[in-house]
Amino acid sequence: MPLSGLRVVDCSTVVAGPGCARYLGDFGADVIKVERPDGGDTTRAMGWRDPRDDVTLWWKLAGRNKRTVVLDLKDPTDLDRMRRLVDTADVLVENFRPGTLERLGLVPEDMLARNPALVITRVTGFGQDGPYAGRPGFATLAEAMSGFAAINGEPDGGPLLPPIALTDEVAALVAAFATMVALHSGVGQVVDVSLLESLFQLMGPLLSAQALTGYEQPRLGSGIPYSVPRGTYRTADDRWVAISASAESVAERVMRLVGVGDDPRFGSFADRVAHREEVDRLVGDWVAARSLAEVLETFEAAHAAAAPVYAMADVAADPHYRARGAIAVLDGVPMQSLVARLSATPGRLRWAGRPLGADTDAVLAELDTDPG
Repeated sequence: MPLSGLRVVDCSTVVAGPGCARYLGDFGADVIKVERPDGGDTTRAMGWRDPRDDVTLWWKLAGRNKRTVVLDLKDPTDLDRMRRLVDTADVLVENFRPGTLERLGLVPEDMLARNPALVITRVTGFGQDGPYAGRPGFATLAEAMSGFAAINGEPDGGPLLPPIALTDEVAALVAAFATMVALHSGVGQVVDVSLLESLFQLMGPLLSAQALTGYEQPRLGSGIPYSVPRGTYRTADDRWVAISASAESVAERVMRLVGVGDDPRFGSFADRVAHREEVDRLVGDWVAARSLAEVLETFEAAHAAAAPVYAMADVAADPHYRARGAIAVLDGVPMQSLVARLSATPGRLRWAGRPLGADTDAVLAELDTDPG
């Protein structure tokens, strides 16, 4: 696999930091998950459990393709083992609050002196410096302060937080990308990833629009400010369909479908935005008079963009997901497959999250036999 020979020590917890290490492990890195002795990673106790063995599904996903080692970093003997382990690593991933790693005795400058090519990826809520650096690193804070929650929700409702671990998952991808950039540089260094700035990257040109024009995006439900129609609509058989008209040619075809193709009020992006409520009403009425199958068939024939709104059971049954291998079954657990497909050097899912400390003896034995 493409990252074979790369060793990653992962002493982070929950989703963002472990997700970074998981992506590296999926493509062949030897990821050694270092966990505390009193229960291990937080995801071992979080969320739904596999009824077959009472292990959480979060852990089986977040811990996949990792070897698990128990070390008490407050114990001098285990701290020395951790230092020796990091000496053998290419990457260290951690997500303690800024300063915690240093207080434990794992000072980045010292680790880089011992292992000059080491990449130390540090994932926190607000980064390693700045006025908010010491705040707890919860995704909710980033979702509130990035501008995301303010624009998320219905026009007459309050701001909404995402119902998934959105910020953590985005930050995991950012951290994996930044780690690979640092490794490619060939220079040992610290990679500083924050949840706040990771989600902020998704806000597009909204900051530019506010600064240059004074525009503040309102809550539009499923809508977006520059393309109408765009939203979800209920069908006659009580299903939901998502429709987008973000290309002018597509928008023209949708307007013709709903019977207003010649109406000058809807002739351009700006015209449709100016008449957003009327466009949404027309599309909603057209969809409400037809079954989901009829809506999808008609839109496909017109080369317009529409898709059914899926629940997870629909995702699992969809033939495209199946044909692409987007859902893997690992140790009997269905889960997301690899994040990307490489034609010549693909990644591989090898095992789901393992029992706490399952590899402690083997990893410590490797340290004892390592000539370095």
